Amino acid sequence: MAVPNYTYLKLKMPSPCGVITIGTSFQHAYECEIECCEHAVAIDATKELAAIREEVVEEAPDPRRLAGSFEPVECANEVLIDLNGSEGKVVCIGTTLSSK
Repeated sequence: MAVPNYTYLKLKMPSPCGVITIGTSFQHAYECEIECCEHAVAIDATKELAAIREEVVEEAPDPRRLAGSFEPVECANEVLIDLNGSEGKVVCIGTTLSSK
């Protein structure tokens, strides 16, 4: 049975020859706290990255497609940008988009 004393940063526990007292400094306690927080952030980031990897579908880019070329989607609707304008500018919107 160990008894921690957080005020004095001491840990006392019984032994056959008497009480064993283990002490530390406030600087060492602070460094341990910072290290613990860094480990917690790293673990949380690892879990979040794993969840993101499950959601994302990895597709290899097509090397035959030029970087500057643009090909519209097969299922797209043309929508007028300005209904009152006479210029007839349109934008293509894909119809196969998810609700997200």
